[in-house]
Amino acid sequence: MRERVVYRTGEGRTCPDCGWAATDCHCSSALASNAPITGPVTAKLRMERAGRGGKLVTVIDGLPTNTTFLSELAGTLKKACGTGGTLRSGAIELAGDVRERIRPLLIARGIVLKG
Repeated sequence: MRERVVYRTGEGRTCPDCGWAATDCHCSSALASNAPITGPVTAKLRMERAGRGGKLVTVIDGLPTNTTFLSELAGTLKKACGTGGTLRSGAIELAGDVRERIRPLLIARGIVLKG
């Protein structure tokens, strides 16, 4: 294992877990974030208002932490609903109450919904 370096001009930022340069990270967390999805995906669909100034947000929670899968799914859902949104760790947040619009889209992709 390398010596733990906080910042080195020649390499830029370093990974806090393995100590390697962020562009050449060798830790398993970086590899697992784009691991292929196996088996059925079960997600929870809910509405939230807390911490958003009273504005309603649809949250799809319990999704795999695969960044490629999440960003592609979020983009598709935002375009289909014509609304904004963001990614969280294992969750997608869409502005407004769009549960009835996204439910058939998620079921068509084979995602089992609870809630």
